[in-house]
Amino acid sequence: MLQTSTIKFLKELKKNNNKAWFDANRKIYEAARADYISLVDSVINATAKFDEPIGRLQAKDCIFRINRDVRFSKDKSPYKANMGAFITPGGKKVNTPGYYFHCEPGQSFAAGGSYMPDTADLAKIRQEIDYNLDEWNSILKNKTFKKYFTKGVEGIDVLSRPPKGYSEDNPAIVYLKMKSYIVSRPLNDTDLLDKHLVKEISKTFAAMKPMIDFLNHAMQ
Repeated sequence: MLQTSTIKFLKELKKNNNKAWFDANRKIYEAARADYISLVDSVINATAKFDEPIGRLQAKDCIFRINRDVRFSKDKSPYKANMGAFITPGGKKVNTPGYYFHCEPGQSFAAGGSYMPDTADLAKIRQEIDYNLDEWNSILKNKTFKKYFTKGVEGIDVLSRPPKGYSEDNPAIVYLKMKSYIVSRPLNDTDLLDKHLVKEISKTFAAMKPMIDFLNHAMQ
């Protein structure tokens, strides 16, 4: 579970997203970050029970900086009003399929999959789905999978026409048009403060692991 003070800090940061306020509240931020690090380390340990390579990670390998990159953004707010961790064997610096936990009051979620893979990897994923559609569908139709991910696989950005080499009547076309393959389970603020939070996140990650394994195999 997270501390109430961590949730409160993020709420206040959203309302006071400027350097002067952040500097004045740096000790509170550091306590909130330590709380989040502790949680992510616990999630890593729980996830390693069913995905062994994850056990070689530490939270610091996975947690993103709170500072925003504002160079190409109209929004010049210097800080993110959330804390996020991407948990995959290569850590946050790689774009391989993996697990993600996003902590943001009112908008938290546990998610995973492949987000905007590069052109070569996306082609491999599409080919794997096309060649092994029955296996892909069996993963998505699994009872536990459907329980946790009621929206199914989300493409984030989807093509309006079939990608090159595929036709509109391909039985896998809805997935072949996708540019990302993401599943997500929302978490409310009460969930964040619950003593079973780590267990719930790890159960969510376990439910998506067959899909992540499929995507990783495709990209090899």
